Amino acid sequence: MALPDDSALPFSLLQFYATSPYPCSYLPEREARSQVATPTHLIDAQVYSTLVRHGFRRSGAFTYRPRCDACHACIPVRLPAAALKTTRAQRRALKHHGGLMVRELPLAFFHEHYELYTRYQNARHAGGGMDEDSHEQYGHFLLQSRVDTRLIEFSDGDAVRMVSIIDVLEDGLSSVYTFFDPDLPNASFGTYNILWQAAQCLALGLPYLYLGYWIADSRKMAYKSRFRPIEGLIDGQWQALQFPDCTS
Repeated sequence: MALPDDSALPFSLLQFYATSPYPCSYLPEREARSQVATPTHLIDAQVYSTLVRHGFRRSGAFTYRPRCDACHACIPVRLPAAALKTTRAQRRALKHHGGLMVRELPLAFFHEHYELYTRYQNARHAGGGMDEDSHEQYGHFLLQSRVDTRLIEFSDGDAVRMVSIIDVLEDGLSSVYTFFDPDLPNASFGTYNILWQAAQCLALGLPYLYLGYWIADSRKMAYKSRFRPIEGLIDGQWQALQFPDCTS
């Protein structure tokens, strides 16, 4: 996959390097590598928007994309917000959680958020490493940013139910990370959150919601294919991905 045009500043000053192999978080017994864009201080909101269109993503201050030696399973995906067609289950999620109070907060540490994050990791991703994140690791992962980043809190009365970290791009929003109450029965927080972010794209006049990577053989990624239409970056071109009908 080609890199962004480096004929003009600041791309002419960017460097891209490949990491050493590390265990893949999504496909067991495989090794992964990433391509990282540096230096981080040159990656502002405008540069980052272009990098995201070329399949990059960020974790804290680091901007990267998969660059595995023998695997091309990770496909960057995005939703064209204006064309989104909701299913019955998605409309039920919108109705069920429509009463949540939403507010934007400073990109800062809140103990209540960290407690929710820890409960979420222990329930949904136990043994994955992030369930043992310290305050510092949590902060490095979610609260460090050199771009236009929003921290959105969703609450029900005094109880925080969900937190989203979202980057604002030139042509859309990038869903960085979302965590939510894992113990509430009959909740569909993840589904509701994606639909809420897509609605924010429309409200801001932005065409796309970027959802990171989708992997066909990863159960953790399966939820992304339930949102239609969805586009994937394949061979350097954004194109519609085809899945079996999903109407329930």
